[in-house]
Amino acid sequence: MKEQLLAFCWEHINDRTDRLQQRRVSLQESLNSETKSSAGDKHETGRAMVQLEQEKLGKQLFELEEIKRILHKVDIHKKSKKISLGSLVKTTTANYFVAISAGAVKIDDTAVFCISASSPIAQLLLGKEKGDGVIFNGTEIKILDVN
Repeated sequence: MKEQLLAFCWEHINDRTDRLQQRRVSLQESLNSETKSSAGDKHETGRAMVQLEQEKLGKQLFELEEIKRILHKVDIHKKSKKISLGSLVKTTTANYFVAISAGAVKIDDTAVFCISASSPIAQLLLGKEKGDGVIFNGTEIKILDVN
């Protein structure tokens, strides 16, 4: 199951990267058409808006590269009793795969939340073992299994 979860995370991040790359091409085309447009304040405002969007897009792409670096560190074959990056955690409230924030996925009729190690719930779970418990948003959560 961890192989499928890791593949889901990669697919999620690659889809986001593709969408941002397509947006980058679209913005470049907009910038090129603004350049061919008539001169004046309207022209300058249009160029400035496109350039601001390009800067935001650049930051988002940089963040995705950081997330990819984290995903490369996920070792799904590492055996550990303690929750760490790459752990599949079954609790009394939900199942979590500690890797990146990629949302929920259903595999073999089991719903699993792919969460970042820096997320609030992961911060509580990291370093814990089967049988331990944590309190999250006023709810007691018991760790049933760590894989």
